[in-house]
Amino acid sequence: MRTLYLVTHPEATHHVEGVVGGWHDSRLTPAGVRAAQSIARALRAQIPDDAEVELYSSDLRRTVRTAQEVAEVFAVPPVLDRRLREKSYGEAGGKPQEWLDRRFVPPPAVGERMDHDEGVQGAETKMVWAQRIYAAMDEILRRPCAHQIVVTHGGSLTFAVAAWIRMPIESAGYASFRAPSGSITTLHEDDFFHNRQVARLGDTRHLGQLR
Repeated sequence: MRTLYLVTHPEATHHVEGVVGGWHDSRLTPAGVRAAQSIARALRAQIPDDAEVELYSSDLRRTVRTAQEVAEVFAVPPVLDRRLREKSYGEAGGKPQEWLDRRFVPPPAVGERMDHDEGVQGAETKMVWAQRIYAAMDEILRRPCAHQIVVTHGGSLTFAVAAWIRMPIESAGYASFRAPSGSITTLHEDDFFHNRQVARLGDTRHLGQLR
């Protein structure tokens, strides 16, 4: 059985500063670092000691710092992949969230959603965002390793899960798999039918001791 663990990075400076994340290269807060350590311990408890483990991460500082904590307990280096980044919000990145809120044009309820222009210069469309996440996931899943960990972002998790269940990318415009910061989503693929299961979405039980 293949098991893939999707980790959403914990609290970062853009969360507490109230600014737009995206490609803005924020860092983990001290609380975020403690949460990353809890994530690493939780993963270590779930994965057999003798299992081969592969670790992949977005290349932004908040995900790299999270991956470093995981790498330490598994003694494996993280493979950094910019395709696993959060959506780019273009010129809005790092600006106050209210600045983006005033300009953001939401997608229509019916009609073209993947190529929709959200009204922010330089921002990625959902299609461009999804295509790079799908490409990264396809490359990871071509590898035969039975235990893989992917450290990414809350928004990007939706397309990582959609790629996992082989949702056609054209249908992903309505998809939304919500997971809190610092969560672990566990995905299983069985060896007989090769069915892909979302076993646990957005698990934060490991953060309980931090509250």
